Amino acid sequence: MLDKKKKYIIGYIIGALILITIGNYVLDSIRVQEISYNKLIQLAEQKKIQKVQLKNDKILVVPSKDSGINKEILYTGRIGNSSVENKFLDTLSKNNVDYSSPIQKNSFLIDFLLWWIGPLILMFLFGKLLFGKLDKKMGNGVMSFGKNSAKIYGEDETGINFSDVAGEDEAKESLIEIVDFLHNTEKYTKIGARLPKGALLVGPPGTGKTLLAKAVAGEAKVPFFSISGSEFVEMFVGMGASRVRDLFKQAEGKAPCIVFIDEIDAIGKSRDNNMSTNDEREQTLNQLLTEMDGFDSSKGVVILAATNRPEVLDKALLRPGRFDRRVIVDRPDLKGRESILKVHTKDVKISEDVKLNDIAKATPGAVGADLANMVNEAALLAVKNGRDKVIQEDLEEAVEIIIAGKEKKDRILSDKEKKAVAFHEVGHALTAALLKNADPVHKITIVPRTLGALGYTMQLPEEEKYLVSKEEMLDEITVLLAGRAAEEIQFNMVSTGASNDIEKATQTARNMVSIYGMSERFDMMGLEKPGARYLDGRPVQNCSERTSASIDEETLKIIKNAHIRAKKILKENKELLEKVASVLLEKETIMGEEFMSIINGDKKIDTEEKEVEKEVEKTSGETLDEAKNELSDDLEKEKM
Repeated sequence: MLDKKKKYIIGYIIGALILITIGNYVLDSIRVQEISYNKLIQLAEQKKIQKVQLKNDKILVVPSKDSGINKEILYTGRIGNSSVENKFLDTLSKNNVDYSSPIQKNSFLIDFLLWWIGPLILMFLFGKLLFGKLDKKMGNGVMSFGKNSAKIYGEDETGINFSDVAGEDEAKESLIEIVDFLHNTEKYTKIGARLPKGALLVGPPGTGKTLLAKAVAGEAKVPFFSISGSEFVEMFVGMGASRVRDLFKQAEGKAPCIVFIDEIDAIGKSRDNNMSTNDEREQTLNQLLTEMDGFDSSKGVVILAATNRPEVLDKALLRPGRFDRRVIVDRPDLKGRESILKVHTKDVKISEDVKLNDIAKATPGAVGADLANMVNEAALLAVKNGRDKVIQEDLEEAVEIIIAGKEKKDRILSDKEKKAVAFHEVGHALTAALLKNADPVHKITIVPRTLGALGYTMQLPEEEKYLVSKEEMLDEITVLLAGRAAEEIQFNMVSTGASNDIEKATQTARNMVSIYGMSERFDMMGLEKPGARYLDGRPVQNCSERTSASIDEETLKIIKNAHIRAKKILKENKELLEKVASVLLEKETIMGEEFMSIINGDKKIDTEEKEVEKEVEKTSGETLDEAKNELSDDLEKEKM
């Protein structure tokens, strides 16, 4: 078997020969033309020949510029000492045309060296120069299909360490041990501990999995191999497996080092029920499993991989001994978001009055990439408004741009539409303010946005929530449906404005029934399970079609009850609904504090009445209305 280097040399030689042959053929067809003796004699008599060269086997003629011939060289075969050739030579002499004496024929060896080996060497050097540059740019040669295309960083080239990663303290803690092991191997081997062969980083997109992997390499000060899972899969059978072998061979040669495979689900999908006829992906996975089992972890080769679809990975890939650790890189909490904002604002000029904690509270569920984007948007807004520093207003506007899009100034609503939007949004806000378990209202606006919202109500939680109760979910659904309920009460109409509210409310109600066990009918039976939960995928059903129909019925029941509840709340507070809507129509935007100051008096009276009612029920067992009626009857009796 030939090694790779010999294969490349043979490939260069064959390519060069083909190019020489084609080049000579094309060159001859462009410059050279065969011609007869009679035509040559005629041209000589007309003095249209510039120069003639006699060779052993042919006569080469250079026609003059006024000959009308568009070829550079004409040729014909030698006839020897014939009368025709002699006549041609006599004609040349009479017309004073220069011609050289016959050239001595070179040896075969000289001709071969000049016309074949010389161009071959030139073509080889040219190909080496060209392909060498491509090797450096592309990471692998044009002919090297089986070589891995991993980008190799030197010890100090990643430029990232753990201080550049915030909001993922638990993930960093798991990876710091790997770094410490690479630095202080003896400390661990003394007690019998071994280096984890691999760590799988799992989490939603944008949480910083790739950044964490680079930070590990930056902290460890070791070479870092970075490659995407899709780069292993080739159209040529066996190339993926070959690349895996080559990658691990290089890694062992540069140990200690870190190999990072991004989006490993591209090659690591489960082999169960695989109906594909192309087994290239399976061969690549089998080779990866073999290599991960085969190398010695004591050499200091650590495999890091990242994915946001762990549920599709093959079980053999996930077992201990291949990936010993699963590091969850989840969405950051309030403290984590604030830390991430501090990292991203480190190189941005911000005002001293900026409160990053408020921005962190306004972005529940945001990941690091979202927060970085928000900080950049805020900086762009500051420049746009002629400021040299980012202020709180810029950051708040950036949050709204990411959530709802930019203000759409050219979208002018009619008075009727504007009123409908105002009452819709106030319906959300007022219901949220009157319900015990709803999040406080931060802002109400009826300014259209580019992402399709004609207005929106922003609610911000007072504290970070990790558990959500049934009552809180029911209140959330009620608030979502209160916008449509306000339109029905005020205008007796149904519009398309509640489409997004209906979608969210239906999904929440369905999750209550099928996943969270909050339905009396099904109790705690699991009817669905999350599918691709880090990508917000559709749930996978785990029940019969008959039960699925019952899930729909239970979901509809929750939606209907919440709708009736929202209409009841707004009917009882219609005057307050109209009052807040009139202010919103005038100002277009109301902040949470102003909104609460408008409804505070009415809400306070309502609250006091409820407290009195509770006290009456506690002491007498009667409701407040029943006590009032009884007191009224007693007064009537006294009058009589």
